[in-house]
Amino acid sequence: SSDVCSSDLSATTGSCRSSPTGRASSPDRSVSTPMEFRSTRGAPEAIGFSAALRRGLAPDGGLYVPTRWPSFELADFQGAESLPEVAERLLAPFAAGDPLESQLGAIVREAFDFPAPLVSVLDERLFVLELFHGPTAAFKDFGARFLAACFARLRREGEPLLNILVATSGDTGGAVAAAFHRRPGMAVTVLFPDGLVSPTQERQLTCWGDNVRSFAVRGTFDDCQRMVKEAFVDPALQAHCALSSANSINLGRLLPQAVYYAATSLQFRRRTGRTLSFIIPSGNLGNAVACIWARRSEEHTSELSHVSESRMPSSA
Repeated sequence: SSDVCSSDLSATTGSCRSSPTGRASSPDRSVSTPMEFRSTRGAPEAIGFSAALRRGLAPDGGLYVPTRWPSFELADFQGAESLPEVAERLLAPFAAGDPLESQLGAIVREAFDFPAPLVSVLDERLFVLELFHGPTAAFKDFGARFLAACFARLRREGEPLLNILVATSGDTGGAVAAAFHRRPGMAVTVLFPDGLVSPTQERQLTCWGDNVRSFAVRGTFDDCQRMVKEAFVDPALQAHCALSSANSINLGRLLPQAVYYAATSLQFRRRTGRTLSFIIPSGNLGNAVACIWARRSEEHTSELSHVSESRMPSSA
């Protein structure tokens, strides 16, 4: 649960050259204009921040992404030193005009109550960004705790039980279980591939009880993820259950993960005057997308390299 960073002495700082969707318009520095989110698959419906968090996946199977990207300069983070302080400023445009806007400060202070230190391993040129200081020692703690804090504030008395569906290859399920454990009005269902997680991970997935249930699936992570996605586009199931997801298909996971990239880049830029390049080990691409989103909004990351694990065949 660490990313490798290197300082790039020659690269110039610039806006992101790639977008995960290709559908967002030019950067927008306005914070007061309400933000809207649309599906990556082109459905015309635009919804607000809270609605996108609750739905998790769009009805057409796409991911919700912002219709425009805010753009920040170094001066916009003047006085923001801690992770929660950077988070509040970075995420404010995305929650603009939403019921959660006024509570964003409290949400990030609750979610990001542990550090993400940048540790030098080679002469101030190679670093490791330590993302394992959360309660389950996984970088997934950042997004899971943010999402749980948001849902806790969105819930109203008398609303039906909100069912959080999670597919996991190990880390995600434990982080989500810890973040949502004993939260009133919410239940978590974790699907993990039988025999394909470590013994420690399986214990972390199955130790909770109460409002958390975990099921071993005879298949791979991709089978678990497919089952979760199918649930979100099943009209009959949707009619009987209030569903949301805490996988990286939910922007409530991606946005808070973008925070530690932005905060680390800002910290390094202030200290050295240089930009950072990130090398990201990522299996299901969510962590890499979070870095792309951070780079899309604040222009203090130089280069991004992605290292992906290979999946076992679905018949395993």
